[in-house]
Order: sequence, then structure tokens, then C-alpha cells
Amino acid sequence: MRVPGWSPAALLLAACLWRLPPGRGAAGTEEVIVGEAGMSVVLVCRNVSERADEVDWFHGDPGAVPPLFSSNATLPKDARLSLVDNSSLHISALRPQDGGNYTCKEVLNETVQEHRVQLLVASGPSSVTVSISPAATLPNGTVYVDKRDAVMFSCTSNSHPEPTMGWTFQLPSSAPETFTEVNGSSTVYTLQNLSWRFQGNYSCTARNPLSGRSQTSTKELLVYYPPPSVPRCWAQTAQVGLMLQLFCNWPGGYPHPILQWTEDGRDLENSSWVVNATGTGDTHVETLSSSRLFHGKTFKCVGSHILKQEKAEPTCTVQIKAPSLATEPLKTCFVGGTVSLTCQVVESNPPARISWLRNVSQPEVEIQSGGRYLVTQEGSVSNLTIQNCSHDADEGYYVCKAENPVGLKEAYVSLTVKKPVNIVGVVGAVVVLLLLGVLVISGIILYYNPLLCLKGSIFRNQDSNDVFMLVDSDGEEEEEEREEEEVTGNSNVHRVTALVNGNSAQAGSGYHFTESDSNELHSELPTEEVEREERPTTQRPILPFLAEMDGTVGGS
Repeated sequence: MRVPGWSPAALLLAACLWRLPPGRGAAGTEEVIVGEAGMSVVLVCRNVSERADEVDWFHGDPGAVPPLFSSNATLPKDARLSLVDNSSLHISALRPQDGGNYTCKEVLNETVQEHRVQLLVASGPSSVTVSISPAATLPNGTVYVDKRDAVMFSCTSNSHPEPTMGWTFQLPSSAPETFTEVNGSSTVYTLQNLSWRFQGNYSCTARNPLSGRSQTSTKELLVYYPPPSVPRCWAQTAQVGLMLQLFCNWPGGYPHPILQWTEDGRDLENSSWVVNATGTGDTHVETLSSSRLFHGKTFKCVGSHILKQEKAEPTCTVQIKAPSLATEPLKTCFVGGTVSLTCQVVESNPPARISWLRNVSQPEVEIQSGGRYLVTQEGSVSNLTIQNCSHDADEGYYVCKAENPVGLKEAYVSLTVKKPVNIVGVVGAVVVLLLLGVLVISGIILYYNPLLCLKGSIFRNQDSNDVFMLVDSDGEEEEEEREEEEVTGNSNVHRVTALVNGNSAQAGSGYHFTESDSNELHSELPTEEVEREERPTTQRPILPFLAEMDGTVGGS
């Protein structure tokens, strides 16, 4: 048996009820009919003979309840009931209380036949309502939540009997996915730590298990989150023309924030000196003419986000400044050498463009890298390197020029090109002068005190003293023999000998040599010792001097 419009669940339930054993509420049920509230249904009294005298319908078992409707009776007060083909019961505008067991009783002469029908009245589902909280609604009905919140989803519906309720989630351009299903008139679940992947359509579907009728309610959900920090502002020079560009950036939020540049509390976008205003994503840019700019002027960017409902709106400021330079005013380069001219921008906002000019007579001729010139820049420091310096081509003034939309600043560097100095010649000249000075001083000292040189020579020639000590040691025996004979000799000889030899000890002991003694001593010494004694250079001038002194003293 197939009932048109029945769902598989309704058929399964009807089959179960059909097979209930007698005496269990549905005793003797031969047929199950499902009707929907507000609709009409016909209960057929089957196997009715055409010769039946009377057909009665009971809402329950015959004998337990009075007849509901009879073919031989007048119509009851409830006009919703009627007979079809003088046997079937038609009920219009069904109500939930119309459900139950119905019995059709046929009276034919003295024969009575009964037919039992069970009517199930299904209502709903209706009023399916989806609620998402905490949340807010956009003008188009889209719901948005803060990703930092724990979001509760709830769904309710009216249905008889209780419906089966399920949630589905559908991303854009994808098939819906069921993630929960319960039996009941309401369902609730909570999501935490939402991300942008949870954006999409959330649908709640309630399905009546008898009628198979279903109803769905859908909410489009957006997950919003504010930027984590404050806006960031900066200024720069436009690529075309000397115009100021103000940048305001506030990343990290969804949807994109609203950014607005102001000057003294007034919106800049409506000012006459704004050339262009563009906004892309998290950045807002305004291009201003330089005609009304001056050093120290301040601009403010005000940011707002749909989730940022704070009293103090996040802001950032930009103060524009004219360039300020620092250079080395004097530089020197040797011919053929290399020199670097340095120019540093100490203060500038927006950053200034640095250029090098040759001199004041040609201020617009900018020096470019190439040949002997190399222009480099690291941050705010620019260097002009000149290789193979030339006196005629490179000496003179150089201009470091820094310019931004706020102002222009120039600094001058004087370059002197010199011929290289001969270091070796200078050092040699200094050494010669020092030697001449030493000789002059020595000559002056000798001129005024000649004995000082003689004493200095005696003290410096200690080797000669050693020679005479050796002679004294070798002729020690002969000297002892002569000592007694020459005790009475002239003491002047001993003093002179002591002075020449620098040996005061010998002068005290009274030793002296005469020319004859010296000759005898040399004759008695072996040839090798004589040669060894005559080898030192200091001995040659001293021995004749002693002989001369000895002769002079003896003569006197």
C-alpha cells in the first residue's frame, strides 16, 4: 500500500502501527491515514456492500462512544464532517485532536461489518527560528560576530509530533555539510575560537517525521576581528612631481578599517589642496600640494573599525620637516689619489632626495655615477667618490643638495687638490739637519773645552786600559826588579801615565815606563804576543805618546 505524498519515515511508522497486536491501543487497525493540520482527509470505509442500509462512523470503538456520523442521521453541528459515496468520512480543516482510531460499521439486514482506520494528524514544522548570539546584524540581514567571543547557535520550531532538527554549514561555492542532528523541537550548540574559515551560511532544518514536510531557516554569518595594534603613519615624496603623500596603515583586522586624515580636526579629503585620495585595503593615501606645507606642520590619521566602539579612537600623527644637512666643509686630495665627499641628512620628513652638484655656476648639472665619479647612498648618508684627482678638473666647490616637498637645503664642500710630497726626501733632509746640528754643537764644545773630549775618549776606550794591564801582568817580574831602582824616579811620569791610561790605581802605586823599558819589554815578549798587543787601534797612539812624555820628563 502506498500513500501519495508520504515520506519513507511516515511509511515506516505506519507499517509499525499496522502490525501492532490486538489489545494494544491500535487493536484491529486495518489502515493508517496521515493528514496534515488544516488540510482535508477522507477515511474510506472499505468492503461496503451496495445494499447496505446504514453506515455509521465512530471516533473510537463502537459501543464505547456514540456514533460520530451516520448515514441515516442528520448532519452534526460540526460541519467539517461529511460522507462521500454514502460511506467514506470526509474531514476538512484537520486539527491535531482529530487524530485517533476510527471505526466504520456497516449494517446490512442483520449482518454487521466493521472497518477500522487510524488517523494521524501531523502539524508543522512551522516557525523555524535561528538565533546567533552574541552577534550584530548588518542592514542586509547578514549576521557578524567577534572571533574572540564564544558564539551560541540555537534553533526552535513548532511541529507535531516532535521534528528531527539538523544543522548544516555551507561555504561559498561548496556543498552543504551536516554537522549535527537531534530529535526535538529545539537544538543548541556553542562555537569558540572562531576564525575566518567559519564564515558561511548556517541552516537549521526541521522535518516532521509523519508528513515528511520540512522547513529551513538560514543565517549568513561573518566572523569579524579588529586590528591588534594602532594605526601607523608616515610621509613620503610622490614619484611624479614634488608633492607630499601621507600614508596611514592599520592592518590585521576584518573587515578593513575606515581611515581618515585630518588637519587641526578638519577632514583633509575635502580640502582644496588635496590632489588625490586613494584607499586600498588597510591603507589610505592622500596626496597634497606643497604650496601650503611648512616645517613642523602636523597631520593626524584617525582609524575606526566596526568592532572598535571605544571612546578614544586609535590615531597616529605625522610631523613634516624640512631637510637639515651635515658635511665636512674642507677636503683635500693629492693628484692621482682618491677622495670621498660625505653629506648626511640629519633631519627630514619625508626623506629628502640627495644630489651632488659641481659648483654654483652650474647649479642644475647633477653629478651622476660614471667615469671617475661614484655616487652612493646608504640611508640618509650620501658619498661622492672622486678617483684619480685632477687639479684642473676637480678642485673647487661641490654642492650637496637635499630636497623634499617641505623645503630645500644646500651645503658646500671645498676640495683642494695638491701635489704629492716626497716623504723620503723630507726624512733625509731632517736627518741631515740633525747631523749638522750635532756636529755644530760638538765643535762648540771642543772649542771651549778640549780636555772634555780627551776625557771622554779615555772613558770610552776601556779596551786600551785592558792592554796596558796585560803588559803589566806579563812584565810583573821585571817591574818588581826595577821597582827598587826607580823608586826615586820623577813622580810626574807616574801621574801622566795614570792620566793617559785612565787607571788611578797604577798612578798610586808609582808604576812608570820609559822608552828604553818599553823597547826592552817588547824585545823580551814573544813575537805572537807582540803582534797581539799591537793589534788594538787604541794602543798605537798611546805608546808613542808615553815614550814622548817619558823623554820630556827625563830631559827636564
